[in-house]
Formats: sequence, structure tokens, C-alpha cells
Amino acid sequence: MSTTLKVGLVQQTAWPDKAESLAASEAALRRLATDGVDLVLLQELHATHYFCQYEDADLFELAEPLDGPTGERLAGLAAELDIVLVGSLFERRAPGIYHNTAVVYDRQQGRVGHYRKMHIPDDPGFYEKFYFTPGESDGSQGFQPIETSVGRLGVLVCWDQWYPEAARLMALAGAELLLYPTAIGWHPPDDDAEKNRQREAWTLIQRSHGVANGLPVMVANRVGHEPDRSGVSAGIDFWGGSFICGPQGELLAHAGQDDEALCIELDLSRSEHTRRMWPYLRDRRIDAYGDLTRRYRD
Repeated sequence: MSTTLKVGLVQQTAWPDKAESLAASEAALRRLATDGVDLVLLQELHATHYFCQYEDADLFELAEPLDGPTGERLAGLAAELDIVLVGSLFERRAPGIYHNTAVVYDRQQGRVGHYRKMHIPDDPGFYEKFYFTPGESDGSQGFQPIETSVGRLGVLVCWDQWYPEAARLMALAGAELLLYPTAIGWHPPDDDAEKNRQREAWTLIQRSHGVANGLPVMVANRVGHEPDRSGVSAGIDFWGGSFICGPQGELLAHAGQDDEALCIELDLSRSEHTRRMWPYLRDRRIDAYGDLTRRYRD
């Protein structure tokens, strides 16, 4: 893998109309392509509104197979623009089995891998367990990096971002970058202090995965107010704040709260240097961690 890599990410508003949402994704991708980007990360469920604010069985009609119309469009863009593209699908795997899936397209090769979200939340406004089946943890799926022409990508999805175990397992499997497509925001009634605590915690935990594993991290979050179409709540204000950080957690690029595309050049050789200075993987006490597979130590 080259020691330098030009990477970009897109944070955008999204709508129930897939054509409108994907047009916004495509426009941003084309802007990044003119900057010579090699790798682009799109946000979680960028082709639709965030429909998980309420439970409605009719919304399963939004799901598609991996190689459905949305997948074909993303694959075509990756080939045309000569980029590695990490997109997001509401995947229909089989009748009654649906996933929140990140999909990786590698230039002319098309789809080279996918990752099905492992940790599924179920909270007010985020009723994802109604819609998504967790990914499997076997050797072919689970926390396995995806080989691409720009390196081994450790792709995780949104709620996975809070779990150090997920990032560590990706790193132990040889990931060279950690990527998090995400959809997170505030409930409008929260006061400013609470909003700030939530956003800072979200940024901090993902930067810490870079520190703990000596890897760069890319995070793409959605933006804009999305109403709760059931009328039960005030909806969600997605806060954006997408960022790219280095292997010591240093912020290299940081977006605001509006539609935005970021692009920077990463020096991938810094991971090797950082791990030599801070050899956390060397010093792990793997003989003493057996209880990590327990729910709780009573």
C-alpha cells in the first residue's frame, strides 16, 4: 500500500426519495473526484431518510439486495470516478432478514466486500432492532477488514463506534484504516449542555479507537433535521461533525453541521511509527482477558 492516500468523506442531508438522496451523494462524489481522491466514505443509510425513528413494516420496502439498484449505481460511480467507495445499504438478504450493511466498491472491480452492522441499538428514536438483523460473527463476516486497492479497510457502522472491542478486533485482523458511517443526532428538546456532552463523547470515543490501535479513523455522519413521521416525537437533529483523525487521535479534518465534503492526504506510514513508540498490541495481557467474553463479572 502507498504511504500516502488521498481520502474523502461526505456528510449530507437525506430524504425518503432515494433518487434525491443519491443525487446529493453523487454530486459530492464528483466534487471529491476532481480533487483526485482515492477513497471516499459515505454516511450510514445515505440513500434514504433515517426511517428507524419509528416502527412501520411498510418501510421494509425500502430494502434492496446487495446488487440492487442502489448498489449498481454506487458500483458504477466507483468505476467511473476510479475510486474506492464505501457506501451504505438497507439490505434485503432474504424474506424477513434485513441488514444495515456497509458495502465497499473498488474502482473497476465492483463490489469487493461488505460489512453487516453488528451492534444494533433500540432506543427512543433509534428503533433499529425492528429493522435490522445483526451481522454474523463467523470468520467470513464479523469484524473482518476488507481488502482493497488502497489497503485493508476496517469498516464498522454507527452503534459499533462505541465498542472498543470492535475496533480492536479489526486492528488485530490487520485493518489499516477504521471507517465509521454513522447517523447520530440530538433530540431537539435537549438543552445545549447535554447536546455538547453527547457530541463530544461521540467524537472522543472514535478518536480513542485511533489512539488505542495506532490507526487513522474516518467518520461520516448525516446532517439536517429529520421529522418523526409517526408524529410521536420532535424528530432528530443530525449534528454532522464528520472527521478524519490520525493514529494518535489528532484531528486532521473536521466538518460542521451542514452538507459538506472533506478531503485530505493521509500519511499511512505514521501508523508504523506510532505503534513503535506506543506498542499497545505488544504489551496486551492476552492471558488475562478471558472475562471479556462474559456479559458482566458478578
